Amino acid sequence: MKYGLNFLPGGALDFVSLGALVHRIDPGIIPFRKATECQIHVSGGEFNCAANLSDCFRMKTGIVSAMVNYPIGDLISERVRAMGVRPFYKTFEHDGVTGPNMAAVYSDRGFGVRPPVVFYNRSNEAAARLKPGDFDWKEIFAGGVRWFHSGGIFAALSETTAELIVEGMRAAKAAGAVTSFDLNFREKLWKISGGQNRAVEKVARIVEHVDVLVGNEEDLQKGLGIPGPEVAARSKLDPSAFFGMIDRVVKKHPRVKIVATTLREVHTTNRHSWGAVAWIDGETYVSPTADLDVLDRVGGGDGFASGFFYGLLNEEPPEEALKLGWAHGALLTTFPGDTTMATVEQVRAFAKGGSARIQR
Repeated sequence: MKYGLNFLPGGALDFVSLGALVHRIDPGIIPFRKATECQIHVSGGEFNCAANLSDCFRMKTGIVSAMVNYPIGDLISERVRAMGVRPFYKTFEHDGVTGPNMAAVYSDRGFGVRPPVVFYNRSNEAAARLKPGDFDWKEIFAGGVRWFHSGGIFAALSETTAELIVEGMRAAKAAGAVTSFDLNFREKLWKISGGQNRAVEKVARIVEHVDVLVGNEEDLQKGLGIPGPEVAARSKLDPSAFFGMIDRVVKKHPRVKIVATTLREVHTTNRHSWGAVAWIDGETYVSPTADLDVLDRVGGGDGFASGFFYGLLNEEPPEEALKLGWAHGALLTTFPGDTTMATVEQVRAFAKGGSARIQR
């Protein structure tokens, strides 16, 4: 046992995520009202972690999700394969007009004093139709799965998705997997599916089965219904407010062994100060702070989570696991798109204090 967690020594898969796959339409620094062309990135908070752990950290990963049999589904499934992630899909047929659809996220990157803008079209989304009983968990976990992950974005999609997460978490614990949940509280999504009271109720049922929790002070307050911190943070990089809430989190959810989050001070759209903090089995850890030149901030938090999970799965010292997450999240903001283009060697070099000097 390490960090209060019991890891399976091995298995067919190191990591499996449950969540929605989406495609993000990205016109770069041009706002949508003036856009003439866009890039398409495949994303999804839960998928991003599986993709990062596979492509950068060379782990065996899978994604449990909905897929639609139409060209956008083909585009997304090709990218899942390209990132080396094993799919477990419930497939839906598209009627050629109204769906069901693979969700679209629209985001322009902003620039300088102009912030990024993100909005969704999740109308008739296939993933929102997923429900308990749709997947054969015994088959998914049959060869051994070391870690199972889901998140608050998927939980918010419908009445049935949160129940599916609970079902998956129970199956994961029965199979001996470590479990994690990224609170990822999104006001817009929960507003559509019942508001904050429903969020607290649904998330509480999920977190009963969770070992590792990812979320900042706002996530803890709104997702878990924990009262706000008594300590006022001096800056966005000050961990005191986050650590000030941990006792209440653990008292309400005693199964949780680890809570972690990123810290970000946004100076301009393209200039951030970046840090991370973790509470690991009763001890607190704080990363270094880096000043980042940000190309595309979307996916940075998932980049942190996946690097941190890798460190834990690799049974690194706690401070090293935190630094690996911090380093990978930082590097991820230097690439276009939501998933990694870094290598584990680059992550380890940056975590040790590497520089941007040319590598020859």
